[in-house]
Amino acid sequence: MDFDDLIFRYFGTTSLDGVGEGARVAGVERMLVDFGLSRDRGGRFALWTLLYMFDAAPDLDVAFPDPADREAARNFMDLLAGAEGEPQ
Repeated sequence: MDFDDLIFRYFGTTSLDGVGEGARVAGVERMLVDFGLSRDRGGRFALWTLLYMFDAAPDLDVAFPDPADREAARNFMDLLAGAEGEPQ
C-alpha cells in the first residue's frame, strides 16, 4: 500500500495540513473499521502503522495474533521513536 493512497482514501487529500479535526476523526474511524474487517496481513499492518501515527492503533496483542507481526510492529515503533529523537 502506498502512503499517499492511504491518506487520500481516508482523508480525501494527500496533504494532511488542511484536514480539519472532524475529518481527521472520521478518517481514523474508517481506518479502524477497515482494520477490523481486513484479513490481508500486509494491509492490516499498513493500516496499523497509520493508526499508530494518529495515536489510534489497537494494542499489539489485540491487533496481531502472529508473534512475528507484533515484533515487526515493535520494530516500527522503535524506528519511529528514533526518527523523532525520542530515547529508546
